[in-house]
Amino acid sequence: MTAALVAGLLAGFGIAMPVGAVATYLVSLTARTSLRIGVSAALGVATADGLYALVATLGGAALAAALQPVLLPLRWASGLVLAALATRGAVSAFRQYRERRLSARSGPDPLRPSRAYLTLLGITLLNPTTVIYFAALVLGSRTAEAVRPLEQGVFVLAAFVASASWQTLLAGGGALLGRALTGRRGQLVTALVSSVVITVLAVRMLVGPQ
Repeated sequence: MTAALVAGLLAGFGIAMPVGAVATYLVSLTARTSLRIGVSAALGVATADGLYALVATLGGAALAAALQPVLLPLRWASGLVLAALATRGAVSAFRQYRERRLSARSGPDPLRPSRAYLTLLGITLLNPTTVIYFAALVLGSRTAEAVRPLEQGVFVLAAFVASASWQTLLAGGGALLGRALTGRRGQLVTALVSSVVITVLAVRMLVGPQ
């Protein structure tokens, strides 16, 4: 039981901690809106990680084989969605800057928590790296003895908790960044830098090794 708990925590932190396009978008989103929106988005990412951990523990080798034909389409879909979000963020930042409404405190949040949750859930589910990562971990750690369902459940829950805690920490950092950059010019620069970073990461996803 303890081994499954530790393995799940390590797996969750392992997939969540590398800073990529999704993490960058999460921080930027929270900085431009509110901590409430950011935490909802963070839970969307963690839910996807937990779902993929569950699927990997149940599917094993069959899952890895079934995913091979759709890895490239999934990668392209993920990259294009992230690029679209980066473009939308930059356009929105310019528009709000011109209208002198860039500060999040001058108006209501542009996203509802439910929409932020579903958006980040969808983006993360499109990332084939996540499920491959968990499938490789599960397959590599299996022994001759069958893993009990309770241990599988502990592994999945621990992976979700680890991912959720890290993503929430990122959202908190985004909220602090938003408070520090209360000026319109500061938030505009932050939004544009974030959009550039997300675009670069999305392009790397598209043109990287297939």
